[in-house]
Amino acid sequence: MHVGPVDRIAAVHSSPFSRKCSQQWKDGLLSCSYFSGKMDRVNVLGSETTGHTGCVNALSWSRTGSVLISSGDDTTVRLWRLDSENTEQDYAFVCDTVIHTGHRANIFNAQMLPHSSRIATVAGDSQIRVFDHEKAPGHPEIAAIRILKCHNGRVKRIVTEDSPDLFLTVAEDGSVRQHDLRVPHTCSSDSCPAPLVQLNHELSTLSLSPLTPYQFVVAGSSPYGYLFDRRHAGRHYREEWGQPPDSDEVTTCVRRFGRLTRGDHERRGLEHITGSRMASSNGHEVLLSYSSDSVYLYSTKDDPQPTSMASAESAILRPNSRQGSRQPQGTSDSDTGVVDEDDLMDQDIDRIRAESTPSPPRTHRPVVDDGSRDDDPDTREDADEEEEDESSELNEGHSDEQYSKLPTIMPRSRYRGACNVETVKDVNFLGPTDEFVVSGSDDGNWFMWEKDTGRLHDILEGDGTVVNVIEGHPYLPLVAVSGIDTTVKLFAPTSGPSRFSRLDKADSIMRRNAEAATSRSELSNLLLYYRLARQMAENGGPGEGVVQCPLQ
Repeated sequence: MHVGPVDRIAAVHSSPFSRKCSQQWKDGLLSCSYFSGKMDRVNVLGSETTGHTGCVNALSWSRTGSVLISSGDDTTVRLWRLDSENTEQDYAFVCDTVIHTGHRANIFNAQMLPHSSRIATVAGDSQIRVFDHEKAPGHPEIAAIRILKCHNGRVKRIVTEDSPDLFLTVAEDGSVRQHDLRVPHTCSSDSCPAPLVQLNHELSTLSLSPLTPYQFVVAGSSPYGYLFDRRHAGRHYREEWGQPPDSDEVTTCVRRFGRLTRGDHERRGLEHITGSRMASSNGHEVLLSYSSDSVYLYSTKDDPQPTSMASAESAILRPNSRQGSRQPQGTSDSDTGVVDEDDLMDQDIDRIRAESTPSPPRTHRPVVDDGSRDDDPDTREDADEEEEDESSELNEGHSDEQYSKLPTIMPRSRYRGACNVETVKDVNFLGPTDEFVVSGSDDGNWFMWEKDTGRLHDILEGDGTVVNVIEGHPYLPLVAVSGIDTTVKLFAPTSGPSRFSRLDKADSIMRRNAEAATSRSELSNLLLYYRLARQMAENGGPGEGVVQCPLQ
């Protein structure tokens, strides 16, 4: 009889002896599996008869690791379990349940609620649906037990709590809401409970750690991530954050996470954080993935001041500063009478984007203009002034001004190499004590860095086009990966050479990713400038008519 790695490790995990062993021993075994074994693709989940028919946007494991949940553009939820009768193949997961959710748009996230057979889904139709998967196989018509319509925008993420009834959701309407399935309500006539958070910009990601469930991080169309504390004991705020709680709100924003500079390919006013994750092993480390930039590591325990970054020889890099020739001190284009066409083009593109991107209606506290917005200087005397001006531009971004005076935590580390431009990518920790940082990429690979050293541990081919989601098994050295393909790939450490590792081509892959990010940014600007020229030709000058942004 063939005994695979799943059987061996699962047997150790569930045996009486293992229950008497320390958690450190089991964590050490799992950690060694990641460090010593070469990751390789061990299975592909999905086919023409059992798989998804669209992009797979959502992956999550049940807490016991017995079920893998997948969902995506085809609006179905599929449950994958190990086939106990298949003794020939390692990691022989098969789809044994399909839930037709009834969503009218792409599903972005699906999670199993703890201590139950319930699964919650969120989608582009602004709805949250809850199902009992035990009823789905024979009674699909009664599998749906709740439909919530509390949000006014596309709902992007779910975060579960240690309860079968409580969970959080975040949406593009700028709100974070807590849902309690024990309390019925009708989503009409403003009868929904008040949101925990209401920001002035779109939100796309939400995370918390089970070790600090009273804190959570949200981020989206802003240069900043925001840390909220939902405790109401004033002493906690004074001792930990140096400020009193906000008596007018359900939660209090206590910190922001920012950067010293924008990425090379970002444009002012278009900064976007696509993914966030709080470490489950320590409760204070936070990952943020910036579109057109890199992945950054923060800590809620750090003082809100700039931190030095490691040398450029590793994947943890010093923030980028703008490169280019500088004019002699005391001179500028305006002094010499020369008009910089690139600057004019940038201004026109910024104006088009501002005019053509309508702001969704919001309910929020009044925004107070502190008068701190200044125009960018035309010249910079040295690199230090460049970074200072770049940082001030970030502060002037489209972040919520009610939180503009909050202390801002700067990153501990930066991990680069992946390309995050095309789609909304998540970010994650990997390993029993979060030893690794992982992210998908536009080139179809997923990247794995050692968290503490920043060393690039591996690059693995995970999708034919783009990798968006990476989820590690709760106690096996097993990773599920998905993206644009209709299949889910499973990766695990193997003893032989890896067929899907691309680490030996790391330099060329990272170079191509940097070039691709540049070309996509330039193409976007070219399309906008073309529309500007066409608008001026049709209307006899700038400022007339409405130009639709091709990036929406």
